[in-house]
Amino acid sequence: MIWQFASRYFRAKKSTNAINIIAWVSVVAIAVGTGALIIILSVFNGFEGLVKSLYSSFYPPVKIIPVSGKMIVLTPEQLSKISSVPGVAHYSEVVEEKAVLRYGDEPTIAVLKGVDKNYNEVTDVKSNVVRGRFDTGDSVAYRAVLGLELEGALEVDVVHSLAPITVYLPRRNVTTIVTPEDALNNGVLYPVGTFAIQQEFNSKYVITNIDFMRQLLELDTSTMSALEISLAPGASDTKVRSQLQQILGDKYEVQTRFEQNQSLYSIMQVEKWAVYIILSFIMIIAAFNMIGSLYMLVIEKEKDITILKAMGARQSLIQRIFLAEGLIIAGIGTAIGFFVGISFCLLQQQFGWIKLQGDSFVVDAYPVSMHLGDFLLVFITIMVIGIAASWYPARRAAKETMSLKST
Repeated sequence: MIWQFASRYFRAKKSTNAINIIAWVSVVAIAVGTGALIIILSVFNGFEGLVKSLYSSFYPPVKIIPVSGKMIVLTPEQLSKISSVPGVAHYSEVVEEKAVLRYGDEPTIAVLKGVDKNYNEVTDVKSNVVRGRFDTGDSVAYRAVLGLELEGALEVDVVHSLAPITVYLPRRNVTTIVTPEDALNNGVLYPVGTFAIQQEFNSKYVITNIDFMRQLLELDTSTMSALEISLAPGASDTKVRSQLQQILGDKYEVQTRFEQNQSLYSIMQVEKWAVYIILSFIMIIAAFNMIGSLYMLVIEKEKDITILKAMGARQSLIQRIFLAEGLIIAGIGTAIGFFVGISFCLLQQQFGWIKLQGDSFVVDAYPVSMHLGDFLLVFITIMVIGIAASWYPARRAAKETMSLKST
């Protein structure tokens, strides 16, 4: 009965057209706000998914690093226990260190990352090679795969050049230094490939053979900077992390991909929530139209309210009728907003009408990704705003004393 009264009041022609106009203005305002929320949240989801896919090409699902210092030591027994943990698919030993590269006259500082033969089972760098090939070489000739921007900075031609890159790395346990060269070990790498993932990686990383790194840094075969781990399909990274932490103890830190990039992911979430809050405030402002519309409707339906009270209707029933009226306005606006938002997102996904300015982006159009959680969040937000906006007019309708007598 409550919804019958509310829907009839919404559809019925009012004595003053302004009431109908204000009601539909409220619907349109809610629809625009709802559609904007869905579109903007979906765009944030699209960018978040894009960034995560780029970073997941370079960062492994799980990584073991030292709690302090630069290096960890993992014995064959420990590696065997790690590989036996349910969910662990492959692991790759990694040695990273900053180095000075010289190719021609100008030296360049970069991060050398030595990897073993399992590296391509753990990350997706190989599929992002844009020139040459992914090959780290062997003891006969150690090779290197450079980031795109680093290749340009060194002016290397990875396809045609036969000239090596000279690498300088700091020596360990040096007691006497007479010349600067006494503090450095050096070797040569032959560039054979270029990868392009994301500028942060492209501008500073060189991937090479782990034996080359251990040789220059004077490390034994059980010492490494990190152990990078890939997971079996469906495996939980947090569960695997917990099990590995129990096996390894407090001297090692086990990180999921989220924890390896926690600041980046946190910033993306903060930005998304900030936009949601700002648009929600705009929706609250738009809800004042609803308050005006309902308050005018209360005045319009004075006689109806008096008749209902004379027939025994309680104040709570009158209040629920006008609360339902507000929810109808909010519901219609939300439905229209969802339709507009979904239509826009589907068209953007299919045709990419809204383009990104410039030609240096990975994608040429704004990415969008619709999540069910965003729709639930927006729906709950609009309903809460609708109830809050309806509360005062509904309360006034329930409490005011009205008379059938005309003045």
